[in-house]
Amino acid sequence: MGFVTGMVAGLQRHALDPAPLLAGLDIDPADPARRVPLDRYATLYNRVITELDDEGFGLFAQRMPPGSFEFLCRGMLGAPSLAEGLDRARRFLAIVLPDLAVSIWRSGHHAELRITETRALAPDADAPARVFAFEWLLRLIHSLSCWLVGRGLALDSVDFPFARPAHADDYALVYTERSAFIGGPVLTARFNATLLELPIRRDEAALASFLDGAPGRISMLYRRDRATVTRVRDLIRHALPASLSQDDVAAQLHMSPRTLHRRLDEEGSSFRTIKEALRRDLALSRLTKTGHSIARVAADWAYAAPSPFSRPSPGGTALSPEPSPRQLAGGLPPTPAERP
Repeated sequence: MGFVTGMVAGLQRHALDPAPLLAGLDIDPADPARRVPLDRYATLYNRVITELDDEGFGLFAQRMPPGSFEFLCRGMLGAPSLAEGLDRARRFLAIVLPDLAVSIWRSGHHAELRITETRALAPDADAPARVFAFEWLLRLIHSLSCWLVGRGLALDSVDFPFARPAHADDYALVYTERSAFIGGPVLTARFNATLLELPIRRDEAALASFLDGAPGRISMLYRRDRATVTRVRDLIRHALPASLSQDDVAAQLHMSPRTLHRRLDEEGSSFRTIKEALRRDLALSRLTKTGHSIARVAADWAYAAPSPFSRPSPGGTALSPEPSPRQLAGGLPPTPAERP
């Protein structure tokens, strides 16, 4: 319920009663233990924006005009990679949301998304309006990035610039279980830098469908119900050319191999499936970029023979023994480990 309390804080700042917007949604901010279904939360999200004529919920010094979210999406859509898309988002948000500055930092295999308060959003650092402002912008950027690349993107950890709120237990599902509350003016979200190299996969047709129900719809996307698959895949890829075992990965995720197996099974995958799908994807990428023969690529990626490229793989994708130029140029659909 804490997310709802923060969302309607802007209404109260403008002396508006949130009760009419809550009507019919069975949402009672006075009942903090009550869970709010995502579809009702998304409906309230859009109602508040419409009432205030402000996609920033009335929380900032400058109104965020309706249509800002759409143009944020369109600006990121044509980028060749997530890194470029986030840089475009940074520049656009500096225009429409100057109270919070977005920046991306990269050092080796580590990257950070930082959201910095450039103007005090509230006298009290732990005020619901200020807490929600940071929660909302991180959720917006993260979920939109996930949608644009067509897969969940694991956050390794997040430092939030306020005291632990009453609804912090929900952060494990919305953001990451490694959430810290440190105060100060900067939110820092850490993730694997290789994710910045992912290509933008969505097109105008997909965007037209996505914008139906937006921007509230963003709140319904990419909860961390497949986060383990994503994190395992990223760890394996980051370790290449070394080959990690399931025990190695479990240790890095601070869980037992049995727990890792169970979580992957709950998400409809397995360690072997993820590993084979990743090897296949990298091998196919090598084929498209280098023009090397299938036999050479198979040898490079430790396949005993080129047969994995001529029969369905664990991910369900197959190529003929000698893929045509159209197959190579056209790419492949995302593997099960990459689908949201």
